[in-house]
Amino acid sequence: MPHPKKKLTKAAKNQRRSHHALKAINLAKCENCGKPIKPHRACLICGQYKKREVIDITKKLPKKEQLKIAKKKTKEENKGLKKVQKEAEKLKKTESKKEDRKEGMKSVVRGDK
Repeated sequence: MPHPKKKLTKAAKNQRRSHHALKAINLAKCENCGKPIKPHRACLICGQYKKREVIDITKKLPKKEQLKIAKKKTKEENKGLKKVQKEAEKLKKTESKKEDRKEGMKSVVRGDK
């Protein structure tokens, strides 16, 4: 078994080991709940990453709470659908008005009444 030829001084030993120190972990804030998390990782508390739900946290909860959360999600989705439907109706109304104007202009040009 090999042995060192000369004694290693304390200074040389400590200089070599200067890189062995532990470093503090960098933490970022979750955009949704504000808890500290590691950067570029999904939040384990709310299950979101970059404002998208990546992890389904409801699976860990009891059945009653899972049902409550499911009801809230369906209500939010229904609200979103209603908004989209209203916007579609508005677009249809404006398109029909534009068509009526075009027809009216054609009759004026032709001389129809």
